[in-house]
Amino acid sequence: MDFFEHQEIARRSTRRLVVLFAIAVVAIVIAVNFAATAIYLGFLMPAGTARTAAALPAGFYVFNTLVVLGLIGGGTLYKLSSLSAGGAAVANLVDAREIDMTTSDLLDRRLINVVEEMAIASGVAVPRVYVMDNETAINAFAAGHSINDAVIAVTRGTLTRLSRDELQGVIAHEFSHVLNGDMRLNLRLIGVLHGLLIVAIAGRLLLELGGRSKGGGSSRSGNALAVLFFAGIALWILGYIGVFFGRLIKAAVSRQREFLADASAVQFTRNPDGIGGALRKIGGLTEATGLGTRIDHPQAEALSHLFLGAARPSFVRGLFATHPPLEERVQRIYGRKQTFLPAPENALAQSMGGLERLDIERPRSPIQFVPSGAQQRTVVSHATATARALSPVAGLVAMAAGGADAPSEVAAAVGTVSPPAHRDFALDESQRAIVDTLRRAANDAVHAQLITYALLAETDSDLRAQQGELIAEAYGAEAAQIVDRYHGLIHELPPGVRQPLLDVAMPALRKLPDQARQRVLKLAHLLVVADGRVSVHEFLLFTILKRRLGPDAGRAVPVRYRSVKERAQDAALVLSLVAVVRLPKRPEHAFNAGALLLPDTNVQFVGADAIKLDDVSAALDRLNQLAPLAKPQLIKAATAAAFVDSETNWRAASTLRMICAALDAPLPPQIAIAEVGG
Repeated sequence: MDFFEHQEIARRSTRRLVVLFAIAVVAIVIAVNFAATAIYLGFLMPAGTARTAAALPAGFYVFNTLVVLGLIGGGTLYKLSSLSAGGAAVANLVDAREIDMTTSDLLDRRLINVVEEMAIASGVAVPRVYVMDNETAINAFAAGHSINDAVIAVTRGTLTRLSRDELQGVIAHEFSHVLNGDMRLNLRLIGVLHGLLIVAIAGRLLLELGGRSKGGGSSRSGNALAVLFFAGIALWILGYIGVFFGRLIKAAVSRQREFLADASAVQFTRNPDGIGGALRKIGGLTEATGLGTRIDHPQAEALSHLFLGAARPSFVRGLFATHPPLEERVQRIYGRKQTFLPAPENALAQSMGGLERLDIERPRSPIQFVPSGAQQRTVVSHATATARALSPVAGLVAMAAGGADAPSEVAAAVGTVSPPAHRDFALDESQRAIVDTLRRAANDAVHAQLITYALLAETDSDLRAQQGELIAEAYGAEAAQIVDRYHGLIHELPPGVRQPLLDVAMPALRKLPDQARQRVLKLAHLLVVADGRVSVHEFLLFTILKRRLGPDAGRAVPVRYRSVKERAQDAALVLSLVAVVRLPKRPEHAFNAGALLLPDTNVQFVGADAIKLDDVSAALDRLNQLAPLAKPQLIKAATAAAFVDSETNWRAASTLRMICAALDAPLPPQIAIAEVGG
């Protein structure tokens, strides 16, 4: 899938959302003014006055309109404000439990492993993970303002009813929403829908107020109660204009995004039986018990457009359906109709892998990627085998090697090179054990910070001792010793597999209070400048830290530039950095390979002596404001420079990883191949 294209489509959907919202507001204002006129003429018109619209008080319609707009606008802003914390706020709305990344629970551990592997493969920070323990149906959602504050939540039924492959398919589906820009759109939709419902809520409150009032008293008070009652009835009924438009908006925005996410899940995992099997089990569960994807939480209706499947069965079909029919989704994945599958709960057997299906011949998916030749099949086999030795997820690796030459996959592949095996990335058994040890340690909030400092520690013992003093001052002498031990373990690993450790540490680091996160960034900066200079390696790590932990990490980035040529100097500086890192002795050769992919952009090579890393950081901040469809051109150019002559090194690969993190973009799949030894 071309994620940049679909991010642009998500932005267009936001504009459609604004238009539909405006139409809904106009309809509600007109209806409320009509009802207010009828109530005034029927109950409040002075005796003996002609009951015509001309007798209405001056500013009657203006007042009503302002009240309605105030209610809708206030309701929308209130809801959006309550969701300002991002994905975690949405998870809390449905009382989901955040998984402790150090958990030993088998089901939770399996889920964490799948999410971590998918995040590392796609080059994004590992999101925080939640479980809705009280929901036994099969469902999930992703939420957040941006890639950097995403969360993924699944129901308990998803863990207990699905095999590992099927769980992987569901997580891949949710990662599509993360990478396609759907999450920000969905959060806005929650606020808009709440605003449209606020008139109905106000009407219900008036009815309750009238019901609690006592009868009797003067005729004037009785008349006031009648006005209150009919006003409540009118607002409650007319407020459901908002319900009508709200469901129409959700249906218009959500359905096609679900088809895209299903297709992306197959592309990620190269296994149609992953997401396909999960959807077939949802169908089987629906037929057997009616449970399917049903969410019983009171917030289910408000959040229905976020979920993998329809949260409320009564709205799954027709014009107002937030999700496409299940049968159609399954047929698109497999290319033909499929029977549904039973979905019994069997937590122990599934957590131990006992319900995994055998590797048998299965129907080919029309969207599955196929290697174009024998040489590519060898690359796929080697990359997949290596990836599986590291983790059970080989999806992006196999996808990247499996079809980069096919014209339909050029955009998805970002570049078109296939790097050979390289000692900078390959792991032996002892090194894999070190990676596992560090990954487990990175799940703890304290040790995640110490691993971050260990990644920045100098190899020179004297300089590292100076850095140790800074760490001891902030955390104590024991922490400095632990950092030194982690530094030793990290430097037993090939250089190309060190930087992804930051991705694994992100969930723990993000849970730190704002003040603690700022302390991490401040101390990291002090470690970087401790020797009086900033190396490229230090710059890359600190740039990723700042983008993911800084004060702007969870905020959506505005679009200010439509094409790379509007920021030609910035693009040239970033491309020059990649070239200098890739070929220090012939950087112009690498630069020219990338510049060829920017034909309409006047980029001039910047020599190593003229590259200032502060300037690169500022350039990346501006380039992140490119429109989604402009970013892949820049990333393709950087990829071509990094893989010039069909080879790369760990410094160039790490530079690409940093650039993608700074641009909130998924990794070129070539990096996934390189970093697992493909």
